[in-house]
Amino acid sequence: MCGIAGFYSKQNIFSEDSIYAMTKAMSHRGPDAEGHFISEGIALGHKRLSIIDLEKRANQPMVSACGRYQIVLNGEIYNFQEIANDLTVKLRTSSDTEVVLEAFIQWGPDFVNRLNGMFAMAIYDTKDAKLYLFRDRMGIKPLFYYLDNGNLAFASELKAFYVVKGLKQKLRMKFDSISGFLHLGYIPEPDTIWENVYKFPSGAYACFDGNNLQFNTYWKYTDLVGMQVLSDENIAKEQLHILLKESVEKRLIGDVPVGIFLSGGIDSSLLAAVAQSVSVNSLKTFSVGFKEGKYDESKYARQVAERIGTNHHEFVVSHKDALDLFDDILGYFDEPYADSSAIPVMLISELARKYVTVTLSGDGGDELFYGYGSYNWAKRLHNPVVRSLRKPTAFTLSKMSLRHQRASHLFRFKGKDIRSHIFSQEQYFFSQQEIADLLLKEKYLPWSERETTYDFQRKFSSVEKQAFFDLNYYLKDDLLTKIDRATMKYSLEDRVPMLDHNIVQFALNLSEKLKIKGGEQKYLLKQVLFDYLPRELFDRPKWGFSIPLQQWMSNELKPLVEDVLSDQNVKNANLVSPEFVKSIKQQYYSGKSYLYNRIWLLLVLHKWVMIHKTLS
Repeated sequence: MCGIAGFYSKQNIFSEDSIYAMTKAMSHRGPDAEGHFISEGIALGHKRLSIIDLEKRANQPMVSACGRYQIVLNGEIYNFQEIANDLTVKLRTSSDTEVVLEAFIQWGPDFVNRLNGMFAMAIYDTKDAKLYLFRDRMGIKPLFYYLDNGNLAFASELKAFYVVKGLKQKLRMKFDSISGFLHLGYIPEPDTIWENVYKFPSGAYACFDGNNLQFNTYWKYTDLVGMQVLSDENIAKEQLHILLKESVEKRLIGDVPVGIFLSGGIDSSLLAAVAQSVSVNSLKTFSVGFKEGKYDESKYARQVAERIGTNHHEFVVSHKDALDLFDDILGYFDEPYADSSAIPVMLISELARKYVTVTLSGDGGDELFYGYGSYNWAKRLHNPVVRSLRKPTAFTLSKMSLRHQRASHLFRFKGKDIRSHIFSQEQYFFSQQEIADLLLKEKYLPWSERETTYDFQRKFSSVEKQAFFDLNYYLKDDLLTKIDRATMKYSLEDRVPMLDHNIVQFALNLSEKLKIKGGEQKYLLKQVLFDYLPRELFDRPKWGFSIPLQQWMSNELKPLVEDVLSDQNVKNANLVSPEFVKSIKQQYYSGKSYLYNRIWLLLVLHKWVMIHKTLS
């Protein structure tokens, strides 16, 4: 796990000292070593967090045995030893980076199909003057790039662009990204908050020759979907169990200590149980809870840890401890980002880093095995009778209790972007119509789901399409963004066994009836879990790593809301209607508590504007 950066310009618009500034801006991603490769118009930079082969010989940029190629790599390749056995060159290190570089040389860019891991990397061919960029299948590791008039820069985080001489001044806000953020709470790939700056697509690689950036897709979800589904429960359970064990074993490799984030929920408990079952030593597990209120699930994590025999560490904090991190979530993510659960993930990452360098987390279980309430809404709202009656239903619900008023928003949809609408309203975010009323007309550009049609070999149900939306957008651009930034803030590497591409392919071809059975979500995943732990440990509502944001918005955070969303600040930002902001605040404070996440979105957006207006 590391931070990478670089640029390529035949026009030499980037100064050489910029590469040093770029890596310095990401020092938190790699405190163990730093390196640079600089030649005419090209530079590569690397900050290293040492995980495999801790010796200096494995530092980056790394040059190939033939001396022609340079590589910088962020991530881990779990099957690098298997790949190494097929190489014809003698290796000089025991690192996965060297294996990746020599595999590229031996098989060409399509070697990426052989990799099992999480990665973002750049390889430069000094003879042909070509730069290759790669990103892993699921988009676990981040990669951003700036491209304008044949000038390319790339980095693991956007903050690296802000220190490049002449580049920051060229950045202009991308207004349709604001619409996407207000609707989803994050900015989906390929967009960022800036014009000419993009998220590199997952499952793709590209070649830049100094003029054009040519993309190739090597992996996509739609190609994994077969004509038939696996519906035999016993066979499916056995296959899933085997795949989970294999994935976990791969992700326990390393020359540093490994621990597990344990919330006490289904996904993290299964992950911890499987990991402990294949480990010869007692693994360390970590949980975080609050001293106050229903959001403290640390006792459930403790019960799971006691059952499976891990060395458990609890971090119980007060609300004030979490509130102290609000400025970090508002500024650390480099672009507007509204997932407040990043705060407890930051807290647990800080704790875990005192004991380990690598952690495992359970991301992906809800999307692959259907653990969200939005899947119930997808089935409900695709019912022809419900669809035909949605307008009178919405009107009736809007006149009832707060719970019904909140539900009324789900019925106010147009046919085209129903998946994003369901997600948005389940999260209490702004609907497309609200955004059209909220944003100043000259700043309003609507965001639309890019894949409105799904070209699968078999017919997908409404639930399957909703889950596919989450895989394609929410998982990658919210959840994986959160876990990367929150852990790397403390120089901690996190690995996600559920997102092994073999498990993803299995899940996409698993019968929906084995994901939701008898109204029970994540059914098959639970059957594997219950071979390790008793069912009664999990008979409770789902919280995960959450904070009481709704309560805070009315109390501890109210002064911050009033400050950041003052009439003057809203007018200075010049993005949204001050009257609309004032109206929604009044509605919220007068009792419509379900509007809290809309207030939070506006708070994050305007705080981000305030922070970035000070950059030069």
